[in-house]
Amino acid sequence: MLATIKHTNRSYTIDLSKPLDISLSIRGDAANVNAWYLDHPKITPHTESDFVGKVSEGASTNFNDIWFNPHAHGTHTECVGHITAEFHSVNQNRNRFFFLAEVVTIAPEKVQNDFVISKKQLAHALKDKNREAVVIRTLPNTKQKLSRHYSNTNPPYLAKEAAQFLADQNVEHLLIDLPSVDKEKDGGQLLAHKAFWNLEGNVREQATITEFIYVENNIRDGAYFLELQIAPFENDASPSRPVLYKIEEGNTP
Repeated sequence: MLATIKHTNRSYTIDLSKPLDISLSIRGDAANVNAWYLDHPKITPHTESDFVGKVSEGASTNFNDIWFNPHAHGTHTECVGHITAEFHSVNQNRNRFFFLAEVVTIAPEKVQNDFVISKKQLAHALKDKNREAVVIRTLPNTKQKLSRHYSNTNPPYLAKEAAQFLADQNVEHLLIDLPSVDKEKDGGQLLAHKAFWNLEGNVREQATITEFIYVENNIRDGAYFLELQIAPFENDASPSRPVLYKIEEGNTP
């Protein structure tokens, strides 16, 4: 099913029948991906008096209660409200869901005891490309990312200068396959978050950060159209489902 998208006075063709889902699902067990020192998500039948919301136990429907934290338990998209005293809802700051995106693969560099994505690496990967969204796949890229528990592991993160570079390039949507763009334990500095949202200047309220994605190895680096859909939570962050669509040959930007 081919569709035509108009973007900056050009038209691009994508095949809607061939989506490339780069989200992680939420499962109610310990095999779920996890971070920030929380227990795993829970999906259990609702119980009340002698009622158990499970068809196999006599109920007419399956009726589950779900407990999770969007930041800790799967793919999520967050807005500047994640780091501001003033409330901002990720559900209110966008009226578009398709964006021209670039997928880049980066091996974070060793800096003392950390692994860091640098401005130089991003500038080399993006060159002079003008993209609304950037999707970062880090190396090594193994299936362990589907169920890894990141707490107390000091995962790789984005240097402040790298986040500032993306903001300066007018990248509005940053997606990454890590639990955070910032260092796990940084004393609350959140340098990359603050730089990307330009918290000390003209705040980029329309910009979003999506964390905990997973980009399969068979998805090649390059230009795609990104569909970035979120669950309509009035919250600083929401579970999300980013989907890539390959741009048909002959009209790649």
